Amino acid sequence: MFKRLVLPLLLIVALGALYFWAALSWDFSVGDRAGWVQKLSKKGWLCKTWEGELALVSLPGTTPEKFYFTIRDDAVAERVSQVMGKRVTLHYEEKVGLPTSCFGETRHFVNKVTASEEIPLAAGVVVPSAAATASAAEAAASR
Repeated sequence: MFKRLVLPLLLIVALGALYFWAALSWDFSVGDRAGWVQKLSKKGWLCKTWEGELALVSLPGTTPEKFYFTIRDDAVAERVSQVMGKRVTLHYEEKVGLPTSCFGETRHFVNKVTASEEIPLAAGVVVPSAAATASAAEAAASR
């Protein structure tokens, strides 16, 4: 009975665990996206993940493209929530082959966020943000 029932069942469980480990540890792609986070919410029936969208704007006045992303770490989600409304750069890893939406609704998992100080308009043309302008004014006043 052990060889006919338990051994195949253990083999199936071990293969499933190996598949999930490989899918979660292997990255299809790694990259950065810059823009403005316009939505972030915690969603899911059983497996709660942070789901958000980033508005990517190439030129002022154009229609923004949306980048949908998932965050699994609450600390990263808190940081994204703090910089919401500012221009940010999100570092993500794209995972392929995850079988259910329990791991997240998207394939792009954000693991780092950086607030940008300047807004690039074109090559060599930069609009400083309010924080950068204020810190430059303080530096000039202290001289």
